Amino acid sequence: MGIGSSRRFYENEVAPMIREKFAAFESRIAVGIAGEGSDCFGYDDFISRDHDFGTGVCLWITDEDMDRIGQKLSREYEYLVDQHPGNKLTERLRARRGVMTIRSYYSKILGTELDAENAVITDEDWRKLDHACLATAVNGTVFRDDLGMFSAFRKLLLDYYPDNVWRIRIANELHKYSAALQVNYARCMARGDIVAARLCHGQGLEAAMQLFFLMVREYPPYYKWTYRRLAEIDARTNSPAKRYGGFTALIKQLAEEPGDKSAWKGIKYSPNYINLSDPMIVITERIAGCIVEMMNEHGLTDRTNPYLETYVDEILDKI
Repeated sequence: MGIGSSRRFYENEVAPMIREKFAAFESRIAVGIAGEGSDCFGYDDFISRDHDFGTGVCLWITDEDMDRIGQKLSREYEYLVDQHPGNKLTERLRARRGVMTIRSYYSKILGTELDAENAVITDEDWRKLDHACLATAVNGTVFRDDLGMFSAFRKLLLDYYPDNVWRIRIANELHKYSAALQVNYARCMARGDIVAARLCHGQGLEAAMQLFFLMVREYPPYYKWTYRRLAEIDARTNSPAKRYGGFTALIKQLAEEPGDKSAWKGIKYSPNYINLSDPMIVITERIAGCIVEMMNEHGLTDRTNPYLETYVDEILDKI
């Protein structure tokens, strides 16, 4: 199912319908499968089929063409969907597929009104955009786009953040990782506050994955797919993490590590003391070392200190 079935649905049913009933607009209708849904990431499986599941495509048109043919095109498309064997589309999934304007598709997914038809994004708009929403906006496949308008904005997004925005996002995640796992985790464990330490663990784990995606210049998908996508990229990326067995392996180790309460018995917290008796600290520092090496590869620094907070000002000062 997923993208393959959607392509067949387009080629066998939707394309002939457009050619027959909307010949004058055929070259103006972009068609593909993208947006919300695990199928658009190629991650749909039998578990995914318990909700919002069925075959369909997206038809992207300009605001002007929506006024001209939008309603009629929607009726013809929905008729094909209703006749398709096995389709039991919910209203939620119907809203994610079918006829929509280029502007509304991008603006809805990205959560802000954007000039998609002219492929323009200001730095201020870039700073507002969420990583996972950007991944959702550019996933899937475009089957046809003669007009090129939908694909032009898609390319603008795929070309990634402007350098200034990229640096700001890296600095933010460096601070989050360092604060959560290189400072506050130890403080919480020294106090015996396991609940707060577990929160530090989760925040640091997320920041580590976000930093990896920033280093490879790809958008991370919705959180439940983040690790899966990271593993796919890491398998084909010749990153410094390879010498540690792969960044994926380190992230998995960090996720599975519960921390060692016994390693903190009698320990008084000191900002200058790294308690390597706790495996959580050891993995934290190994991941930080990988991130620093990746920053070196990108020319963001030439230092090797694994304490990530020390790089925040250095990266921001070059904006």
